[in-house]
Amino acid sequence: MPTLQSINPADYSVIGKVNISTAEEITEKVQRAHSAKKAWKMLGAKKRAEMLRPLYDIIHSRSEEISRLTSLEMGKPISQSIEDMEFTLEYLNAFIEDGPSYLENEVTVNEKSTENSALHQIVYEPIGVTACIVPWNYPMSNFIWGVIPNLIAGNPVVFKHSEECPLTGKLIEEIMDKLHLPEGVFSEIYGDSSVGQKLAEQNIDLIWFTGSSQTGKKLFELASKKGIKSILEMGGSDPAIIFDDAINLDFDRVIGRLFSKRFENCGQICSATKRLIVHESLFQKVTDKLIHHLRAINVGNPLDPNTQLGPLAAERQLHLLESQVQDAVALGAKILYGGKRPEHLHGAYYLPTLLSDIKPTMRVWKEETFGPVLPIVTFSTEEEAIVLANDTIFGLSSLVFTADSTRARRVAAQIEAGCVDINFASHWRTCNPFGGYKSSGVGREHGKFGFQELTQLKVIAE
Repeated sequence: MPTLQSINPADYSVIGKVNISTAEEITEKVQRAHSAKKAWKMLGAKKRAEMLRPLYDIIHSRSEEISRLTSLEMGKPISQSIEDMEFTLEYLNAFIEDGPSYLENEVTVNEKSTENSALHQIVYEPIGVTACIVPWNYPMSNFIWGVIPNLIAGNPVVFKHSEECPLTGKLIEEIMDKLHLPEGVFSEIYGDSSVGQKLAEQNIDLIWFTGSSQTGKKLFELASKKGIKSILEMGGSDPAIIFDDAINLDFDRVIGRLFSKRFENCGQICSATKRLIVHESLFQKVTDKLIHHLRAINVGNPLDPNTQLGPLAAERQLHLLESQVQDAVALGAKILYGGKRPEHLHGAYYLPTLLSDIKPTMRVWKEETFGPVLPIVTFSTEEEAIVLANDTIFGLSSLVFTADSTRARRVAAQIEAGCVDINFASHWRTCNPFGGYKSSGVGREHGKFGFQELTQLKVIAE
């Protein structure tokens, strides 16, 4: 049987392997999910959430094991993997606690209606069997975000994790087996994108996907042809704007926020800052301070607690990032720092990189750069900054730094993105919807809006 190897990106050693799911296995699991969906629906959201509640304690008790496996499979520094588990458990708990209330029947009232005695209710019913496909950058969080709300909403799930972290996928399957859910409610398949494609082509009712815009658009097209719903969280090329009056903020904190927003998880975050737009008066100050941070960063073994920047998740990611930087340099970009592999490391490592003299035709500006590379441009007016921020096919999230609260709100209203953070605020709350404009996605996840996306709305009048 063909197998899928798990490769450690820090040294390209083989960690383990799993069997790739066959077409027959995929079809069988989808059929079992259909067989389970009526009984799973009839349990109700509160009962479904209660059946999932033990998952919190199981994952919590194995947090150290999960963190280590994350660092081995995709290169995340172990300190960040441990922090991620806290974040993951926070969302899991919120989904279990709050999910059922988001799905409670709602009574509609029309004061002008002559039928005031009639009871009209909105009922949130499951959509059905869901193909849930997630990427590797947050292996456990992506599973929780995709699968748990679907299960609480009443949708049986056939789940596929990324080919970059198949051992995490096997661990997830092992953990889910401990819940003893009804047969067919949750199952898992393994393989690369072709396996995900086979799953999406099955007799399913919903596609829930997080990953690249290229793949997401293919799934969107497939869902449209099938006449089913798709919820897609895709790529991003998020801007951060630093206005001239940002110097009146805690400027070291501004730089620290930029540093973490771009270089955490080796820059492999969909909502990371990927384009820095700086007022011309602050360009030198910003770049000097960023370079100071980058010179001090500890690049190395992801299992070392002192490591701040590990390898990219795979060799193919390294090659893609190198080609994007090479394109920029060929078109006139200047490397302010980095721009190459570290000499003493031989995995999928790339030095944190700052680029200036950026042109809109460069790939680092037009494409998503999924790695530790930050292109920097300058502006002189507010209008110019907004045009630069919106000069992208993406629209996931964004940052605005200014001491003028009126300007902050005015600019936020004009940025084409699903989330705008002003100064040191963060949109990351479990109750907030998450998703993007343009090529960054379709639909929303998390909170009330995310849960209701997973349902059919029915009106019952009596």
